[in-house]
Amino acid sequence: MAKKLFGTDGIRGVPGVFPLDDATLFRAGRSLGGYLRGGNGAAPGAVLIGMDTRESGPHIAGEIAAGLAASGVSAASAGVITTPGIACLVRQKKFSAGIVISASHNPYHDNGVKLFSSKGMKFPDEIEEQLEGEILNGKLEPAEALWLKEDATLDEAYLEFLRGRALPGASLKGMKIVLDCANGAASTLGPQLFQSLGASVTAINDSPDGRNINKNCGSLHPESLQKRVVDEKAALGVAFDGDADRALFVCASGKLVDGDGILLAAARYLKSTGKLKCGRVVGTTMANLGLERVLAAEGITLVRTDVGDRYVLEEMIRGGCNLGGEQSGHIIFLDDATTGDGLLTAVKIASLVALRGPLSQLVSGLKVYPQTILNVKVRSKPPLESLPEVARALKEATSALGDSGRIVLRYSGTEPKARVMVEAEHAEDVERYAASVASAIQAALGV
Repeated sequence: MAKKLFGTDGIRGVPGVFPLDDATLFRAGRSLGGYLRGGNGAAPGAVLIGMDTRESGPHIAGEIAAGLAASGVSAASAGVITTPGIACLVRQKKFSAGIVISASHNPYHDNGVKLFSSKGMKFPDEIEEQLEGEILNGKLEPAEALWLKEDATLDEAYLEFLRGRALPGASLKGMKIVLDCANGAASTLGPQLFQSLGASVTAINDSPDGRNINKNCGSLHPESLQKRVVDEKAALGVAFDGDADRALFVCASGKLVDGDGILLAAARYLKSTGKLKCGRVVGTTMANLGLERVLAAEGITLVRTDVGDRYVLEEMIRGGCNLGGEQSGHIIFLDDATTGDGLLTAVKIASLVALRGPLSQLVSGLKVYPQTILNVKVRSKPPLESLPEVARALKEATSALGDSGRIVLRYSGTEPKARVMVEAEHAEDVERYAASVASAIQAALGV
């Protein structure tokens, strides 16, 4: 059954408007609390709530906390913290569940709700469907929002965890690093972490005001970071998104390295130390063909999943792999954490640079095939291949590209959009076939 509330990364929307209106948020907390109680009357442990820096976060957290309280479940607050920070602390401190109030890389006027189980992982689809049914069919009116007192000790517990994940033998003492904190959840934690590891840190976009999160900064807008790395003569630059579950990197030369490059660098290191489990790396359908080919040349298989870090994690667990991630910068080091964590990834890559030299060398040999992604706003989401005009355009494009390119069609999990990804050896082929397939979708479903 298709979910109506939960997308690939929780519930997203505009605060005050369904599904982020007070009544729905209250019922979300009430439904989660009821699920955690399991119908046996036993009171579970507390649920940990955290948020990014959006001005709407505290009110949303308060409505959910009120719903939890109505079901007899208490809530604790970590205040502003990264999404993976909540996942980490839920496991470490044995909370019954975790909730993050964030819309990740979206502008401030959006927000969202992400749920984590006691294992620090997103709930399976079937549990989200169960909760969704109760949320949508609930009749309870919202209670007054609860204002939770933040537990200041949780930040340090998370930072201690991260410091312990530096690679053996690596020293960051004196390393020049520039951090673009996206005016988000990493604004305080990021600089604190790397300063405590001995690095010389320059932080930019680290002054959140509730409305400037992701605004022309962070992982979606790394241009200012690229310039600053060169100007500062830094060894490394890191760009986080609003909730810091992803990170992109900048070489000393100013060159941008995305998640594909980071997967390559990490895979090479793990294989060289005998720690790459199962000889495979898990990526998604969006991973560049160049990554697949360079890994194959080094005896490493790239396994692809649907887009979404939850699907990457599921495949990693199923296949016994310990490295996976997305081109967007969600990287999962499963020996350390159950989620993509931008700060954890930054510690790993900074350590690797300290041990083995510049990031540009660590990703050498990666030929990035020209790739484009076109977004088409749609009024509904039927199977794309079932639309005759789309099927014709897709068949023509895939036949012409053969083994020298790929086409991936999918719907956004959080927005009413279809995404057309085309990559090929020649940029002109990329543009031509992306346009033809996107035009077919527009004709069939466009708004």
